[in-house]
Amino acid sequence: MYRSSNTIRLFAFALALGILPPHAVLAGGAEPQPPKGFTALFNGRDLSGFHGLEHFDPRKLRAMTAEERAAKRKANDETFRKHWRVENGELVNDGDGPYATTDREYGDIELLIEYRTVARADSGIYLRGNPQVQIWDYTKEGGKGDRGAEKGSGGLWNNRAGSPGKDPLVLADKPFGEWNALRIRQVGDKTTVHLNDKLVVDHATMQNYWDPKEPLWARGPIQLQTHGGEIRWRNIFIREIPADEATRILSERDDASFASIFNGRDFTGWAGPLDHYEVVEGAIRCKPKQGGTIFTQKEYADFVVRLEFKLPPAGNNGLAIRYPGEGDAAYAGMTELQVLDNTSPKYKTLDPRQFHGSAYGMVAAKRDFLRPVGEWNYQEVTVKGLTIKVELNGTTILDADLSTVTEFVENKSHPGKDRKAGHFGFAGHNDPVEFRRVRVRTF
Repeated sequence: MYRSSNTIRLFAFALALGILPPHAVLAGGAEPQPPKGFTALFNGRDLSGFHGLEHFDPRKLRAMTAEERAAKRKANDETFRKHWRVENGELVNDGDGPYATTDREYGDIELLIEYRTVARADSGIYLRGNPQVQIWDYTKEGGKGDRGAEKGSGGLWNNRAGSPGKDPLVLADKPFGEWNALRIRQVGDKTTVHLNDKLVVDHATMQNYWDPKEPLWARGPIQLQTHGGEIRWRNIFIREIPADEATRILSERDDASFASIFNGRDFTGWAGPLDHYEVVEGAIRCKPKQGGTIFTQKEYADFVVRLEFKLPPAGNNGLAIRYPGEGDAAYAGMTELQVLDNTSPKYKTLDPRQFHGSAYGMVAAKRDFLRPVGEWNYQEVTVKGLTIKVELNGTTILDADLSTVTEFVENKSHPGKDRKAGHFGFAGHNDPVEFRRVRVRTF
């Protein structure tokens, strides 16, 4: 579309003076101007970057052949274009048809989006193909008070009743006819939502609607839901959160309540075969072709440990939990939480209870949440009573009660699994796996 140079200069001048917000859309559907670091998902002119997909189980979509997926997409797109249009730089849906679905899939993101809807409407935003950040009529006249609508929009409505995030913390909706602004941050399975600059969801786990036994998938599309009333969208901007920032976001929460147990310089406060390990650039590293379990001189009962680790190709190590100070940590201690390069062909025949994050030989962790080999990962482990929870890069991959375990890999018993206290340590297996920023909080 032609725009005179005077129009563009005036817009830039207004932007510089602060008269317009930094992401304002020019009238007539010109290119939206994303804030620094963001890109536009919607170009203000057409449906580029989106296709149609209704409420559909991603597992079924992945199970289709390429030909079946293409046929389904073609059929959905035909309906999609009947119900979605672009008008004055706004993405408009009439309240029917399949959802506007990004062609690309995303993992950790920050999403900015504005919407304006009508009375009795009900909509939302799917993250990684999973419902949803809720948008709806919060008024009594909307008729959804029995479902919690009076609490407002922005909550993770498909979470289980009573779980954090399901209901928004405050009512933040604007009156009908006004634009609402959402800022959504997704790191791992943790969702934070601001609606009109008010915090409505605070770092809550987004539960997997499609498979409640599984965590939220690592990647997936963003979908704009259609449901019973016109909704308009604009200024849809996204920023992919890099791994180091994701780690910072995760590790800074309640950081003051954690105490470092590794000073980054030497092995003060540690015991065991320390000559088999070295300190390199602030990290503990197992020497190649050496190993054994090094451990804190202090013992812990119930605690949370936070740390970062980096795996070399085929790297193998472990976290010794409630270790007695001698013996094999996987059996003599409460458990060894496996630290492993799951992608290595070397381990393709392992029992599921031997992959990364698993309570070794007892309970299998969920897979596919490690960062690429050679990158730093962030992990948090909570040990309370005989329960153990592991969060990897923001996603819960293990949540187990070891007191209930009765079956073991190779039928080998774990006599230490019911220990009430012990040391924390690293169980090396000859590979140069690295650990840094090791911090503990006790209960």
